[in-house]
Amino acid sequence: MFTYEDITACFLKAAASVELMSHPEYWINSRSLEREFACTCHAGGCEEAEHHSTCTVSFAWGTLDTALSLEGPTGVCDFFHEPGDDCPHLHTRDIPPLVIDLSYTIVLNGTGASLSESTLLSLTQMLKLRASEHSSRAIETRPGVSVTLQDNRLQPEALTLQQRVELPIWHPDGMRSLHDDDHYRSERVVRRRREPEEAGEDEAIADNPRPEDWLPQVMVEVCQDILQGLEALDAVRSYLVVE
Repeated sequence: MFTYEDITACFLKAAASVELMSHPEYWINSRSLEREFACTCHAGGCEEAEHHSTCTVSFAWGTLDTALSLEGPTGVCDFFHEPGDDCPHLHTRDIPPLVIDLSYTIVLNGTGASLSESTLLSLTQMLKLRASEHSSRAIETRPGVSVTLQDNRLQPEALTLQQRVELPIWHPDGMRSLHDDDHYRSERVVRRRREPEEAGEDEAIADNPRPEDWLPQVMVEVCQDILQGLEALDAVRSYLVVE
């Protein structure tokens, strides 16, 4: 069982282990009971943070996640309807992952005003290539440019980078599920609930994915990827200074 507090504590511990400075914030929607976590991260000391790139790590934790944490895949049944042995929720691998969004930003500090469209395109392509090469967990990388309106003209203000990480913390096969091909991942398979002593040693228990065994190390890898992403943005900005 992994709770919202466990996930956030796991991330903050992993960030500290790789010397990634973190500034967490927590929210709760009293109507939907959805909880949100956002953490601004940067490398180096806080006094120099405004001169370097930053990354905001965020995810939402809803009531379905709580149900999955308490009951495993059978919690999906309890969340939507009365459970039954023939329910497809008990016989599927299509269990939603925990999605972590990484949003990187680095301010151009006035250097963007003189950049041409072709130069900005080259910079974003360079940024995407560098970030993708050094990211082991992100499944999507999207660079961008934020602009402001000055003197009736749009001026580049900052370089941005969006990445998406999916952690299958409730999937019966854990991280191994990420390496399945598309056909296997979408296939409906019969997975009856069994007691641990009834299952073979190599058989995954549908309601016991044991994220506590592998999630801490995966969080460390995510934080290492964040450091690489921050370095990629700083490298692109240094290229502008040299130019």
